[in-house]
Amino acid sequence: MKIKKNDQVIVLSGADKGKTGKVLAVYPKTGRVLVEGINFIKKHQRQTSANGPSGIIEKEAAINASSVALVQDGKAVKVGYKFLDDGRKVRYLKDSGEIIDR
Repeated sequence: MKIKKNDQVIVLSGADKGKTGKVLAVYPKTGRVLVEGINFIKKHQRQTSANGPSGIIEKEAAINASSVALVQDGKAVKVGYKFLDDGRKVRYLKDSGEIIDR
C-alpha cells in the first residue's frame, strides 16, 4: 500500500470528503485505513469490566484506502515507488520526484 501509518491524508470521497487526518492503522489485507477523526460510527457496547466503558460509544471506523490520498502542502498528491541505487524501495511524489521515505 502507498499509504502508511502516521501519514497525513485527505479524504477524496464520501461523507467526510475534504477532511484531513493522520493515519492510525493500515490494514493491507482488506485495503482499508483507519484515519484519526474520520468516519465516526456509534457502537452499542456492553460493559466488560468494572472500569470499562459502556453505552453508545463513538469511534473511528476504517475506510477504503482508495478514498484517501497523501497530503503535501494542503493538496492531494500521487505517490509512486522506485528503487534507489543501493537497492532500497522508497515512496516518492510523482509530480515533484521528492522522496518521502527516509
